[in-house]
Amino acid sequence: MKKRVYYGGAVANSQYEGGFKYKSLDSQDLRMYAKRSSDATLNTRLLSRDDFLKAKENDNHKLFPFRNGVEGYEFVDTDLELIKELGLDIYRFSINWARIFKSVDGMEINEDGVEYYDKIFTFLFQNNIKVFLMMNHFCYPVDFIEKYDGFKNRKSIDLYLKYAEFVFNRWGQYIDYFVPFNEINAGYFSPYNGLGLLKEKEGYNLSDIFQSLHHQFVISAKVIKLAREMKLKAKAGAMASCFCYYPYSCRPEDNLKYIKDEQTYQWFYFDVLARGTYPSYMNRFFDENNIKFNILSEDLEILKENSADFVSFSYYQSSVSSVEEREFTAGNLVATIKNPYLKATSWGWQIDPIGLRITLNKIYDRYQKPVIISENGLGYRDILENGTINDDYRIEYLQTHFAQIEEALKDGVDLIAYIMWGIIDIVSAGSIEMEKRYGVVYVDLDNNGNGTYQRIKKKSFEWYKNYIKNNKGV
Repeated sequence: MKKRVYYGGAVANSQYEGGFKYKSLDSQDLRMYAKRSSDATLNTRLLSRDDFLKAKENDNHKLFPFRNGVEGYEFVDTDLELIKELGLDIYRFSINWARIFKSVDGMEINEDGVEYYDKIFTFLFQNNIKVFLMMNHFCYPVDFIEKYDGFKNRKSIDLYLKYAEFVFNRWGQYIDYFVPFNEINAGYFSPYNGLGLLKEKEGYNLSDIFQSLHHQFVISAKVIKLAREMKLKAKAGAMASCFCYYPYSCRPEDNLKYIKDEQTYQWFYFDVLARGTYPSYMNRFFDENNIKFNILSEDLEILKENSADFVSFSYYQSSVSSVEEREFTAGNLVATIKNPYLKATSWGWQIDPIGLRITLNKIYDRYQKPVIISENGLGYRDILENGTINDDYRIEYLQTHFAQIEEALKDGVDLIAYIMWGIIDIVSAGSIEMEKRYGVVYVDLDNNGNGTYQRIKKKSFEWYKNYIKNNKGV
């Protein structure tokens, strides 16, 4: 009998919600739009302390696209009805910590924010749409960074657990799947987004990064422990961004580089959270890079006893490893060597459906736990013509990736769900622009914050709707 896979969609609070005046200031509110270039993208992902302080005082909201998002806070009723019409089996969204609490170390609740999330949880429950909650998606209260230096401070563990306890008490009965941190490996190559760390004049300190990551590992395990103690029905997961590395050649040095790249950039994070132990291969990496951080014996016990129930990952493109200098191209979070066998998007992200099947096989073989594809999709410069968007290229992208999912199922992979990224157009997290669109629903908004925010169904909307319906056997 064919395994039933849930098909769904996702948005992230900072890229979607807006509603700036109804919450406390958060870390993404301070990222300024800059016209696309490699330097601009890096500067908006790696905020210095000076940039951070200047952005706090700048009230020109059009310069800071995440303050408005796509006004999901205002359009929530419209968007929920679109999600229902689309027939999603599962919907992944995130909660903004700064929308729930008025200060990070206080327990004064922002009732407007709580009621907003009440509406989403209850609507999904009433319409039999499963909830995949990303408890945090690169978005932290500004006072968490100012007062505590983000996750570098061990006090972050107790602060986050207060937040988690509130979420579970309020909405725990609605949650089917949850992950404490989105793309947890992003902390390594994007420390402001992933860890709430500001870039100092001398740059980032690797010991600070791995100390912060360790605290996130401990938090993840403790949040899982809390959910189990509260006897929630929800399954707990780990999530990282996957890059499906290939060696550039059969040269032994390229193959060794590929193994090391996969270990450092993706397997390490899964190994800690899904296996519950620090892998031995990282000891050499820590020694050679003079990385030192504190791990308490009780931390190792918590990690071992509270590993994830399932493993989830984002996948947008594959990557290439080589010991020689080669031509590079852009990618999700990290750049990579260009693969001559693949086509790429306008943003340089190489399209590789077979890489998704390879990744599914590798993850399931490595952890023997159910898998969720928690992000996948095509960022494209959609054109609105005569009131419609004929995005046949997105349909082709989905078709080719879904075909590889079917092959992975035949391979024996235990796949729970596929989550399409940016199901409704949102502000791009990397380049902070609107023209890089992922959704099956178009939002009338440009890079400079101009537009009506009107929602328009793309051609891919009906295609995905029919695919989901047929997958259910209806």
